[in-house]
Amino acid sequence: MRTSLRVPEGYEPILDLKETEKAIRLIKEFFQVNLAVELNLIRVTAPIFVPSGSGINDDLSGVERPVRFKIGSMDDAEAEIVHSLAKWKRMMLADYGFQHGTGLYTDMNAIRADETLDNLHSLYVDQWDWERIISQEERTLDFLRYIVERIYRVITRTERYIAQQYPALEEPILPEDITFVHTEDLRDRFPHLTPAEREREICREHGAVFLMGIGADLKDGVPHDARAPDYDDWTTETGDGKKGLNGDILVHYPLLDVAYELSSMGIRVDPGSMERQLTISGNVERKSLLFHRRLLAGELPLSIGGGIGQSRLCMLYLRKAHIGEIQVSIWPDEMVRECRANSIFLL
Repeated sequence: MRTSLRVPEGYEPILDLKETEKAIRLIKEFFQVNLAVELNLIRVTAPIFVPSGSGINDDLSGVERPVRFKIGSMDDAEAEIVHSLAKWKRMMLADYGFQHGTGLYTDMNAIRADETLDNLHSLYVDQWDWERIISQEERTLDFLRYIVERIYRVITRTERYIAQQYPALEEPILPEDITFVHTEDLRDRFPHLTPAEREREICREHGAVFLMGIGADLKDGVPHDARAPDYDDWTTETGDGKKGLNGDILVHYPLLDVAYELSSMGIRVDPGSMERQLTISGNVERKSLLFHRRLLAGELPLSIGGGIGQSRLCMLYLRKAHIGEIQVSIWPDEMVRECRANSIFLL
């Protein structure tokens, strides 16, 4: 069993269970309305499972196993619970007839059975998945930064809003602006630290960081972290020998003293970058799958998109020590007992 637990010294929840549930609703309602306005999105209904073998599911880093089941009324055809909706959203942009500069968002609910369970990671994942159509001219770092700044504006606005609704919460902890850092520069600055340690150091320094270029090998031949080869573009050259049109929004969370990921996002692959990344990752056979065939045939628009953690945001805003104080999941008995003994009440 792969688990870990960090207990902040002297931790006491600021809001009780009922007030926490009320606050979660306020946060989610406020955030999604503001996100839709900032990025010109509409809400759509999304699947919780997709056909196995279609190539629609997100393969994450390539080793996580999706939860599968057989459909009795369809001759035991196999379906699988989504990991995320990165590819499905892009197909819907085409199928629903979205135009340039517009897009969609949805409530994405997933099960990730191979997740390491700790304060921040659960078997259950809930996030706002969003996708927006862009032009060829917008496939640039400048446009990526523009979208990141708009999303970060919603994140800080929501923190101020919920602090006003609940005066018992501490003052907002997020800085007004987000800092952009490339993984190559981060490695040069902290060559002897692990990627996770580098993230914590840079988040301690700036408070909020968009860490760019995740997936491609750095100059030392090792990637900062793994990324699936068929949604984010992590191999396009961006200048100064750097690669990647994607990244993560990370903030420093003082309660746990960690680099706290709120969002993974990026400009999506075009046919050329997808073929390149499938070759690099040894997944060329995926070109025969539904999503990949449609992309290579030019049926899918260029897009930018990502996921924003719902429980992660609520945990941050409400100053909780464990994501299980925000969402219902399954936890090891030993973790439940230790949490209860330290005033961490899991839902």
